[in-house]
Amino acid sequence: MYRNIENHLASWKISSYRKPLVLRGARQVGKTYTIEKFAKENFKHFLKINLEQERNLEHLFDSLQPQQIINELTALYQVPIIDGETLLFIDEIQVSSNAITALRYFYEQRPGLHVISAGSLLDITLNELQYSMPVGRVDFMFMHPMTFCEFLVALNENGLVNAINDFIPGNTLSPVIHNRILELLRLYFFIGGMPEAVAYYTKEKDLSGIERIHSGLIQSIQFDFAKYGTRKQQEHLKDVLHYVASNIGKKVKYSNVAKSVHSNLLKDAFFKLEMVRIIHLIRHTRSSDVPVTQLQDNNIFKPIFLDIGMLNHIAGIKLLNLDSLITAFEGALAEQFVLQELIAGSKPYHEQKLNYWIREAKNSNAEIDCLFQIGNRVYPIEIKAGKRGTLKSMHIFLAEKSKKTGIRLNLDTPSIGVNLEASVNLPDKNRLTYHLVSLPLYLAGRLGEMEIDVS
Repeated sequence: MYRNIENHLASWKISSYRKPLVLRGARQVGKTYTIEKFAKENFKHFLKINLEQERNLEHLFDSLQPQQIINELTALYQVPIIDGETLLFIDEIQVSSNAITALRYFYEQRPGLHVISAGSLLDITLNELQYSMPVGRVDFMFMHPMTFCEFLVALNENGLVNAINDFIPGNTLSPVIHNRILELLRLYFFIGGMPEAVAYYTKEKDLSGIERIHSGLIQSIQFDFAKYGTRKQQEHLKDVLHYVASNIGKKVKYSNVAKSVHSNLLKDAFFKLEMVRIIHLIRHTRSSDVPVTQLQDNNIFKPIFLDIGMLNHIAGIKLLNLDSLITAFEGALAEQFVLQELIAGSKPYHEQKLNYWIREAKNSNAEIDCLFQIGNRVYPIEIKAGKRGTLKSMHIFLAEKSKKTGIRLNLDTPSIGVNLEASVNLPDKNRLTYHLVSLPLYLAGRLGEMEIDVS
């Protein structure tokens, strides 16, 4: 299956500024498959070692000497390791801190050799090595579940992908194209973007087996909890995992997760699941300009899950009847999808972190689902599960922050409203004139590269 990151890997391969690459991402998002495919299509020789499966190989990196490491790998596997011709792939590199440190010396002593490493629990090890990391000596890329457009490519719906990629705000989409994309969006809501689930559906065209795949993926995630700490800590991780699945897009209150557990223990569980990318934490900020993180509060956040398909499974949502997507969970699914797309749709060398905004005041509470930077401007995004819905929170945000343009993502066809009027309940302002860019949910992954300015 094609992944967008392949283009960036190709650029990395030929770059004169190339460094050993560390590929980061959650378990089962397709890291190993993508690297193996990339190697097959771009290199004469490929040597993959897995430090988790072959624990004895960890000692090859004790010397931190690239040439000695290469000589011993060549002797063991009889694969030529030649600059420019061989891709050396070190999988599950988090097993060996020496292997991570050795990447620096590959960069300094064998810069012509292509080296890629990956690992599903890598971020925990990188965090522990923060003072001895080969900073400036490695490149990083990030992988996520398949985006909606990657899903469409897997289904051979390239015409629809072109329609999405060619869209420019101000243009229109025919109802026929729009409705067909919405049909497949409903399918994606159920299947999600985990490559195993997508591959199964593209081959079998059967939805009944998807739940079994999601169940297996979730069990593998929970099995990994044993590597994170004590039995009590593992229980906290499970509590948080199930809480997130039922509280997508809601401000976290630790007392709602587990009343008898101290908040610091639950906070640690949230941060660990974020670190291994099982969940993403959307943090509150009071800023409305670049950098949006300047007034960020790390202690106020709302969670989303790794993947919308797995989310549905763990939350017990049944979407086998794709014609009736409307459920009590519909709003949460829409928000999960959009935020997941904004994260996965970013450039792979950029770790996309998202923020949201809340205002808690008498008679004028407001919450913006996401504040998103496009170019050097920050836009408020409201996410709606249907075609309509009030925009009271957006009106308050735009008025309070003296902004002119907001973005709405919903199930309707695209449109732009110019110089719209709204009433607001603020001490110093009661009327607002603003612009509204309204886009269908399935365009969320394109937002980062769109020109949004409305004249």
